[in-house]
Amino acid sequence: MTNETDKFVVDVVYALPTQQKVISVNVNPGTSAIEVVRLSNIVSFFPEIDLDTVKLGVFSNVVKHDQVILPGQRVEIYRPLIADPKDVRRRRADKAKDEGRANKVTGGRA
Repeated sequence: MTNETDKFVVDVVYALPTQQKVISVNVNPGTSAIEVVRLSNIVSFFPEIDLDTVKLGVFSNVVKHDQVILPGQRVEIYRPLIADPKDVRRRRADKAKDEGRANKVTGGRA
């Protein structure tokens, strides 16, 4: 049986381009990442978060929903990518070649 002294604080973080939210939650040892997010009730602030499919992380490392959270860790909620970073870079490089800012053969500076 756990008592109140066994509990520890975990931060749940979610950020949008214009705002961010950090919620501190007291949890028992053995609590999973998704349980921490549910306990934070962050969905009441951001209803677009789908708890069944959301990607979670701890200090920039992606974790599974059932990952046990340890004292001092921070659970991060990741938003889906809007565009593939490789495609964006490829389009930017092609545009630079078309505009003459890059060598058409090597891709280096003109």
